[in-house]
Amino acid sequence: MSSTKMSPGAIVDEYLRLLMIPDPAAASQYVAPGLQIRFTGGRAMKAPAECATFNATRYQWVKKKIDATETVAGGTEDETIVYSRGTLYGAWPDGTLFEGNRYVDRYVVKQGLITQMDVWNDSAEWLLVRAGLATL
Repeated sequence: MSSTKMSPGAIVDEYLRLLMIPDPAAASQYVAPGLQIRFTGGRAMKAPAECATFNATRYQWVKKKIDATETVAGGTEDETIVYSRGTLYGAWPDGTLFEGNRYVDRYVVKQGLITQMDVWNDSAEWLLVRAGLATL
């Protein structure tokens, strides 16, 4: 489906669906050249494949349970901000299952393509707890 015929929220939802398969090549059809990605900890990335590679180092597997996709009021067809929020579930590298790990992603969608993606989640905190370095 052409991203220009989809709403900004639908573009983000489809991008995330493909990225979580993971199928970063298919997800790439929804991003603009020069995509800027910032993951938790300020990790800069430029392509969906880098997200999948990073996730493969942190998780055995991971998926998103989307609770809401919210388009910010005042956006235009030229530029709109979209938030996706919910929880992560999956398995840590040792196979231990987890769920309920909060996330929020912020996207800038310009002319039907994602130009910016910012990602925040609780994984680092959960990993500190698992290592005995913090408590929740």
